[in-house]
Amino acid sequence: MNRVEIEKKVLNENQLLAEQLRERYHAHGVCCVNLISAPGSGKTLLLERTLERMAPDAKVAVLTGDLQTENDAQRLARFGFPVKQIITGGTCHLDAKMVGKHLEDWKLEDLDFLIVENVGNLVCPSSYDLGEECKIVLLSTTEGEDKPLKYPSIFAKSALMLLTKIDLLPYVPFNPELARENARRVNPQIEIIDVSSTTGDGLDQWLNWLQRRRHAHVRSSVETEAKSQAAAKSCKDSKSR
Repeated sequence: MNRVEIEKKVLNENQLLAEQLRERYHAHGVCCVNLISAPGSGKTLLLERTLERMAPDAKVAVLTGDLQTENDAQRLARFGFPVKQIITGGTCHLDAKMVGKHLEDWKLEDLDFLIVENVGNLVCPSSYDLGEECKIVLLSTTEGEDKPLKYPSIFAKSALMLLTKIDLLPYVPFNPELARENARRVNPQIEIIDVSSTTGDGLDQWLNWLQRRRHAHVRSSVETEAKSQAAAKSCKDSKSR
């Protein structure tokens, strides 16, 4: 019983911090996406291919999580965009406090995208909101087609599934149609893009998806601000009568 109460308290505190981050992202028009997968699914290589295809003046930054090393940040920093490594020291997920701390000296008004590469884990990261616009789950062809059924929480909470390493399909016993079917059994609304960071297949579709998501995010932020201003004006007018 105590364990449940402590866990609930931690998640509640995280949610408060996540909402504060979300408000900051909305205020500055930053689209934050949270990439989650099992270890070895190809998150970092996908980010390398993503950053190398972006214009040099693109307003994008990356936070990447790892238990112990700075290897991922070193790989990604060579593309010239702001990158920080979050070393969790054994914690199996990122949380809103970690993200907020590492954003302290970054000007969000200078960013369009904030990409968070979470710790390799399909379980714990699904419970922690980072204030992101959406979660994105990666499933590689070197894993089982039943991963969405075995780890339903993250697939249910993700807006997009990236089916990675599709260049290996001729060499591995993996049924992509079954994997897609299982993902949609858990989340009928999930979008799915097949990608290969080796051949480049699907990368343009992935980048277009990111841009569409940001445009939708900006429209939502503008509409929310307009409604807030209208409500404030209505309240002020009512008091002045």
